[in-house]
Amino acid sequence: MKVKQALKQKKKLASKMNEMFGRVSAYNSVEEGTTRVYDAKESMAEWMRMSQELVELKTKIHLANAPVYGKIFRMSELKSQLSNLKMLDCTEGKYNDSYGRRMGNDPIMKTTQIALLERDQMIASIEDEIEKIQEELDEHNATTSI
Repeated sequence: MKVKQALKQKKKLASKMNEMFGRVSAYNSVEEGTTRVYDAKESMAEWMRMSQELVELKTKIHLANAPVYGKIFRMSELKSQLSNLKMLDCTEGKYNDSYGRRMGNDPIMKTTQIALLERDQMIASIEDEIEKIQEELDEHNATTSI
């Protein structure tokens, strides 16, 4: 199995586990005389079995990804940088306080050290690097066996 397939299987298994525990929760304690659609003990045993299967799968994925962890961590940090840069205020010149804290006063004059165009260039550069790393990770995931 390739990493790509294992990642899909991990997601699917986690979803099934949530569903299985939902059965445990829904049918463990019911009003007396109510028919139980699912057996809570059987569902619990299946949930626990799936949990062990998930641990084994995650371990295999982890070991297979060891050579690319630097790229994975780099991409995570780049995404964090991107998020912060997109929120960076780059307003310059006259600015009217839209929250009304300065009503009746002259507009605020704002200046920046990082201008809008510079910020946008930084964002574009980071997006390009993220895309490049993602392609490398996609290649790894498609070709690496676990």
